[in-house]
Amino acid sequence: MIAGIGDDCAILRIPVNHQMLVTTDFSLEGVHFRREWHPPQSVGHRCLARGLSDIAAMGGEPVAGFLSLAVPPKLPQRWVDRFLRGLLGLANEFKVTLAGGDTSESPNGILADIVVVGSVPKGAAILRSGARPGDRIYVTGELGASAATLDLLRSQPKKELRPKDFPSHFFPIPRIRVGRTLRQGRLASSMIDISDGLSSDLSHICEESGVGAEIRENAVPRASIGNPAREVGPKAALHGGEDYELLFTSSKPIPSRIAGVLITDIGSITRKREIALVGSSGPQKLRPGGWEHFRS
Repeated sequence: MIAGIGDDCAILRIPVNHQMLVTTDFSLEGVHFRREWHPPQSVGHRCLARGLSDIAAMGGEPVAGFLSLAVPPKLPQRWVDRFLRGLLGLANEFKVTLAGGDTSESPNGILADIVVVGSVPKGAAILRSGARPGDRIYVTGELGASAATLDLLRSQPKKELRPKDFPSHFFPIPRIRVGRTLRQGRLASSMIDISDGLSSDLSHICEESGVGAEIRENAVPRASIGNPAREVGPKAALHGGEDYELLFTSSKPIPSRIAGVLITDIGSITRKREIALVGSSGPQKLRPGGWEHFRS
């Protein structure tokens, strides 16, 4: 970066023969977090993680972030300080500069908008549209932890959960290093991050690629949460959002771990333009059941 906070605009340096990646995500109080459930550090961390995960899904390298934050007039300054501590801690981990943004007064809740700029070698970005029949389908890590944690928070609203017992929800780790490895090795034919849920995000790949998919239910890696740890249910693993793992397809051999992260083969891409879930009772149609904006 050439110039950041202090001027009217930031000046970013993009490497020669690279293309720019730009993504933006809202974090809205009452939708993506609640102050009574989420510590400020978690809110800041999750705010940036959303954008970094999008960069990871394209196989990109994050460069800079821009934060626009609107807060109620009576919000304590210490809340904002801890929010920034969480955001900047994750930014430092991935060498991302907070290069600018805006602040404003909100008449009601907290609104945070993060813009993340990244780069990728020209023509090397991994798109959603490259899946082909015969490709295997893979996911990183384990699924369902964030949705299952939210279910606990809803069912026990007065019980405070310790973030260290539920790290995948409170402090998710964007899979930047995995995305980079897949891009450098030209291993992935398509990719998306799991922000809306496996069933919904797989449907996005299938729609953009003009293909279908077959998923083995018992192959989907289910996370464990809490202390003592307990495995999440199949619904959370299939439909739960905000895991920020990567879902990708490939026709090439894929190792069981990349950058120390578990990689699981969960099925294959098919010509038939629908998604089937194969369980003990045979194949059934798997409909998108994850997060959908404006669903009535």
